[in-house]
Amino acid sequence: MQLDPESGWCQGISHCPSPNFNCRPQDEVSLLVIHNISLPPAEFGTGKVQEFFQNRLDPAEHPYFEGIRDLRVSAHFLIERDGAVTQFVSCNERAWHAGLSLFEGRENCNDFSLGIELEGTDDQAFTEPQYAALIALVEQLRRAYPAITPQRICGHSDIAPGRKTDPGPAFDWTRLRAALRP
Repeated sequence: MQLDPESGWCQGISHCPSPNFNCRPQDEVSLLVIHNISLPPAEFGTGKVQEFFQNRLDPAEHPYFEGIRDLRVSAHFLIERDGAVTQFVSCNERAWHAGLSLFEGRENCNDFSLGIELEGTDDQAFTEPQYAALIALVEQLRRAYPAITPQRICGHSDIAPGRKTDPGPAFDWTRLRAALRP
């Protein structure tokens, strides 16, 4: 996987462009936010996350989908259970993943962050292939964006406490931090 800094798209992974993005107010990326998602909840490999991020999710397919039918969200990346990585939004653009958020006194984390979704739930262990893909992706992004230090990699729960819980207690922060270069 190789990030093209001009386009903001990684080569060597799948692309599934989402319409849910806009321009960053400043050309800055200095935070990485880790999330989890599964659609329907706790079901994996359905392809519904991709449909959701493209506004193509059919609310009649599952009762849960009715409650999220009007949401317009995205992330830069999704890492599925088998380690497959998909990019939805250029790293040069503002994906809509963080919502109401605050990091080190600064609001609107979407303005200066990249969002990585892991296919999963708060309470189910993530897979070996997911950790391998996540570590490789994080290292690639840190090379392109040196302001993303290990201290500036956080969970959705860290920037939206009380509102969000992901990536959840099943995520192994110690493992991720140990794998990253200083």
